[in-house]
Amino acid sequence: MQKNVTPYKDSSLGKKEQVAQMFDTISGNYDGLNRVISFGIDVKWRKKVLKMVAAKNPQTILDIATGTGDLAILMAQTQAKEIIGADISAGMLDVGRKKITEQKLDSRIKMVLGDSENLPFEDNYFDAITVAFGVRNFENLEKGLAEILRVLKPGGIFVILETSVPVKFPFKQGYKIYTKYLLPLIGRLFSKDRSAYAYLSESASVFPYGEALNNILRKIGFIEVKHLPQTFGVATIYATSKK
Repeated sequence: MQKNVTPYKDSSLGKKEQVAQMFDTISGNYDGLNRVISFGIDVKWRKKVLKMVAAKNPQTILDIATGTGDLAILMAQTQAKEIIGADISAGMLDVGRKKITEQKLDSRIKMVLGDSENLPFEDNYFDAITVAFGVRNFENLEKGLAEILRVLKPGGIFVILETSVPVKFPFKQGYKIYTKYLLPLIGRLFSKDRSAYAYLSESASVFPYGEALNNILRKIGFIEVKHLPQTFGVATIYATSKK
């Protein structure tokens, strides 16, 4: 059973509310710190997601847990007529809207405050749905995935980009040291929220990955599930579809 990890151990709020609070707090320096923590490799991973989605020629795209909109902005390189980025953090969305305006993409991308477990969209609406580094923040993983299945069109593509744990020596050992000690230290040095990056590290270490997540996706009802480990297994791209 998946361990329930929350950002603030002494908070009476549920995970969903804590995650929204955490991302509101770190939204101002999230992009820069993300590039430092991942050594910029996350940009390469997102481009692979873009390539997979673009190959399906989608007209409607939903990016869940869009944060500051990095992946939603990349999706503007497709021919999609409607791109929506949804997130539970108003602070992250505010940063994202500024980036979208700077790139003159306001007519292509809409940012929406929304909960992944209660999506405000019709059944079978989107040709493509993406989530980058967001599924491990779902309060109820299976409920969130079931909502994604509901709003995805039959034959549509769903792509997840998420952290995972390397299994081979020496990457497994190096990853453990980096995530347990260095990542929280970097977060404390550059973020005003001391708990945030400790949570991001811990949540990554206990989240199901590889075949474990594949099996959850199949259980929910997704088909043609596959996973592609990235950079020695520190992240994984999952691609699946709907009947």
